[in-house]
Amino acid sequence: MSLDRLSWSRTLQNVLSLLFPLHCVACQTSGALFCATCLAAVQPIAEPLCQRCGLPLRDRFCGHCRLLPPAIGSLTGQRSVSLYQQPFSTCIQAFKYQQQTSLAPLLGNLLALAYQRYQLHADLIIPVPLHYEREQQRGYNQATLIARVCAQQLTLPLDTTGLRRTRATSAQAMLKAEQRYHNVLGAFHYQAAAATLNVRNRNILIIDDVSTTSSTLVACADPLWQAGAREVWGLVLARPLKPLAFF
Repeated sequence: MSLDRLSWSRTLQNVLSLLFPLHCVACQTSGALFCATCLAAVQPIAEPLCQRCGLPLRDRFCGHCRLLPPAIGSLTGQRSVSLYQQPFSTCIQAFKYQQQTSLAPLLGNLLALAYQRYQLHADLIIPVPLHYEREQQRGYNQATLIARVCAQQLTLPLDTTGLRRTRATSAQAMLKAEQRYHNVLGAFHYQAAAATLNVRNRNILIIDDVSTTSSTLVACADPLWQAGAREVWGLVLARPLKPLAFF
């Protein structure tokens, strides 16, 4: 979808919201796309957290991270706003699959608050890119929309051009854990253009909506490491409490 078409879509949404009151995407209460009651249910993940993936644990690393093959654990660390559960999961699905792009400011702000809560330190924010064909079909890249809001709130630079998805991949949601890893392996490439900030010796924060096995974030991190990044963190809206077992 072109910029003009996307602008028209947003304008149309604004007009419709005036004619027909907004309803919460989770509970259908009128007045807001995501009501205050449902928003209050989006709670931070209780500490202590796994130092790698950010999920709750009883030891330094969760059982899932201990079992990961060494080649897969190529993120400095990963954190999320909350767990992937109701009503937050319905909100994310509406944003991602149902053209509810008006949720981007709310979700991007939640990412910024999580960044501050976890005391992360990034020099550059990079959203997970969609393949050109997938973005054309959907009309937008949901990761870019929330990353832009997050970067603005944190006054951090945003790079939406350097990291590219160089081949189309199957939808991760339909695959098992090991299949997800191989599905995105080598699918991303980083090339700094003249107007793009270089990642060398920088702390990079990769933004996405949901992370189940971390496979996509790890695949994005690989070319950033090769480009000389100092640290590569992942920050997402939500993660399931029990990620899919890799084996």
